[in-house]
Amino acid sequence: MKVACVGGGPAGLYLSILLKLRDPSHEITVYERDAAGSTYGWGVTYWAGLLDQLRRHDPVSARAIGEQSVRWSDGLAHVRDRTTVHHGDEGFGIGRHTLLRVLAERAASLGVRVEFRHPVTATTALTGADLIVAGDGANSALRDRHARHFGTDVAVGHNRYIWLGTTKVFDAFTFAFVETEHGWIWAYGYRYGKNHSTCVVECSPGTWQGLGLDRANHDDTLTLLQHLFAGPLDGHPLMGRARSDGGARWLNFRTVTNRTWYRDNLVLLGDAAHTTHYSIGAGTTLALEDAIALADALHERDTPHLQPALARYERERRAALVPTQSAARFSARWYENLPRYINLDPAEMFALLGQRHSPLLPYVPPQLYYRIDRAAGRLEALRRLKRWLGPRLARTVAGVSAGADRGRGSRPAPPRTPGDPSGR
Repeated sequence: MKVACVGGGPAGLYLSILLKLRDPSHEITVYERDAAGSTYGWGVTYWAGLLDQLRRHDPVSARAIGEQSVRWSDGLAHVRDRTTVHHGDEGFGIGRHTLLRVLAERAASLGVRVEFRHPVTATTALTGADLIVAGDGANSALRDRHARHFGTDVAVGHNRYIWLGTTKVFDAFTFAFVETEHGWIWAYGYRYGKNHSTCVVECSPGTWQGLGLDRANHDDTLTLLQHLFAGPLDGHPLMGRARSDGGARWLNFRTVTNRTWYRDNLVLLGDAAHTTHYSIGAGTTLALEDAIALADALHERDTPHLQPALARYERERRAALVPTQSAARFSARWYENLPRYINLDPAEMFALLGQRHSPLLPYVPPQLYYRIDRAAGRLEALRRLKRWLGPRLARTVAGVSAGADRGRGSRPAPPRTPGDPSGR
């Protein structure tokens, strides 16, 4: 096949690698609008299960990614003047720039042509391609040209957030909650290299406006946030990526969904097809898993033609995404309802932070849920009840939430927002 991958993010690059490994005769070009080495965002997270998948499909790039990643296994929460530690599963961080370099070099070594500074906004620019892959992010230009066909829907989140970097190297995945006279503001911090960490700051619109962050320029924003999070940062500075329009930007997270993922020979991949709230750290994993599923579908013997292969890819990935999308939806809601949990004992609050994906939690008083959860860890009958009830409630709430989102402002995808970490 002649394949055009639009967008040089993890999804498009990894798909090009997998297709070349399956059949070196494929003619594959990746079109990236930015210059080589230019990317938005700081570090990304993933978990051990993804690395296992990458090793099965391409040990060479998996080894390079693993060698360039840092690891942690603890979670740390700062609440007012108290600190709680939770020992959990092993997590990984890698610089987005590093990840893209590893994948681009691996793709080029296999014969993939990677063209930087080559924006593509219409399929008419790719005449002759057998398959066009829209891996151009949450604000996909290719998708938006056919938004009615794809049934693109964007639900805008309530809270404001900003994606920053810092020279503070966090030894654990760190949560910091700070109370101000205008409400709570919090940060998620995780390292992605030897000398740097990502720091995402989030708060409600009322807190954002009350602190004057809606009016502050870039430098004043960093100064205020460094003061608020001086303890967890240990005096280290926060950094916003340099941009011509004033640096890092406050955003509302946008949950993108599509009714269908393909049109003729155009198929959506990664954030162009779906986004999940950043608080569960799944975006990069889902993008790479999309690439694996699409490569598998295109080379399955029982689906040798393009349309059945694309249908199979969409069907399998939709089903696989259901639990993750549910977890992301409830995670975002947990933070939007932070006052419900923040005054609990820190150990209890951190335990419910770890349970924020649960569809039961919003409907059970927090302290009662905590006691039930502790008891469920000891009683098999309660564990079975929780496993039975949770998915059923999630499906019911998902249907109600989808209707409510459409009624309160879901809209066609807006123009691309540079620097949005929910993008490619």
